[in-house]
Amino acid sequence: MTERLWTFAAGADGPWRITEVRAVIGEALAEAPRLDRVAGDAAGSGLWSLRGITSNERYVTRDEKQTLTAASPPLGRSSAACAVLIPIRKSTAWWALAQDERRAIMEEQSHHIAHGLRVLPAVARRLHHCRDLSPDEPFDFLTWFEFAPEHEAAFDALLDVLRASPEWAYVEREFEVRARVDMGPEN
Repeated sequence: MTERLWTFAAGADGPWRITEVRAVIGEALAEAPRLDRVAGDAAGSGLWSLRGITSNERYVTRDEKQTLTAASPPLGRSSAACAVLIPIRKSTAWWALAQDERRAIMEEQSHHIAHGLRVLPAVARRLHHCRDLSPDEPFDFLTWFEFAPEHEAAFDALLDVLRASPEWAYVEREFEVRARVDMGPEN
């Protein structure tokens, strides 16, 4: 069975060395030396921890889902020495929209899926839903990305395009936690 609940814990332990914590909209959480992505509930561990569950893809058509599935690489590839965790909280106005209205903003206006496909398979990604756990979670989504160092510019370009889209008008809080796996002295 695939684990659905995941905890991202920042503190003294974890395989990922945090290289930067950057606020994009609102405040970032405290900086820490390490990050761990733990299957299950490890809430309260470390300096801070965020929980989310993997779920079915939302806002995609059957054709888009098939295309995404075919192009998406798995997490944990040995070449993926870079990772970025991006927690996002959207506004009440976003959640007041019907699902078809959110879909129209995400894809017909913002082209979220189409832009994301441009970095596949170089960038592996997984979305974790927080709202499904509790309305008290501090974020709605935790997006986790892994890629090789040579694909960082393409990943950054993707972020620039998405953040300039109509969808991002609904984001109230967002920050980035950039990390690397320690693979040797050059890393």
